[in-house]
Amino acid sequence: MQTLQVCAWFLGSRLDLREFEPSRTVGLSPLTLALDEEKWLVAFRFGVVVTIGLDEGGAKDWLARLAARVTDAVDVNEQERILLVIDPGQYDSINKEGHLILAEASIERIQIIAQILAKSVVLSHYEKFVASAFERFENLIKKLRQGLNPSKGRDVINEVGQALAILTSTVGRVEVSEKPDLTWDSPQLELLYLRLANEFELHDRDRILSRKLDLLWRIAETYLDLLNNRQGHRLEWYIIILILIEIGLTLAEKFHAFA
Repeated sequence: MQTLQVCAWFLGSRLDLREFEPSRTVGLSPLTLALDEEKWLVAFRFGVVVTIGLDEGGAKDWLARLAARVTDAVDVNEQERILLVIDPGQYDSINKEGHLILAEASIERIQIIAQILAKSVVLSHYEKFVASAFERFENLIKKLRQGLNPSKGRDVINEVGQALAILTSTVGRVEVSEKPDLTWDSPQLELLYLRLANEFELHDRDRILSRKLDLLWRIAETYLDLLNNRQGHRLEWYIIILILIEIGLTLAEKFHAFA
């Protein structure tokens, strides 16, 4: 029996993996490197690296090597950890302590575990962002009771843009709700994936995150509609005032003509 530490690190919005350590590559979808005996690194284009069997120092050394390849790097890396126990006498399962038990450490099983943790750590990162966004929108709603503030329109548009970016990342690149290709031809790998996805509540968290993003969009849309209506009413009054001024000038000209 062997125990390995598995850790997923969220580094940024994107990770360039072109021509990275081809001599160590043992898998391409996702990119999997064999670092040493019972030590692997799995990297994802959506900005996550998963280390298996490495201690904290060894993992951070590899993260430093990847730093130049990260786009929109985050200041503090979000992490997701699990303890992996390799025991040939057991079935693939999760014990009462939350440790993952595998009968063997095949590359395919390592990749399945890495994909689960990668998706989970991405969700954790964006869940915190959305929670923060809700706090900002809550303050905005309180200010709405005191009247609209046109200067806040740009802030709202920025929040909407970031929300749409999250939706694009989680749905388009991360594909949280999609099963990996590895599971298509292997019932055992599919069962392992489904068990882990349920353990980390990937589908429920993804659905909740999508609903919150949709609610943020609706709040922003309502605010911008109110702002546009207010500006539209102002424009109407400006037009009416200009018409009245023109009528006044016309009457004044006629009065002077008759005088």
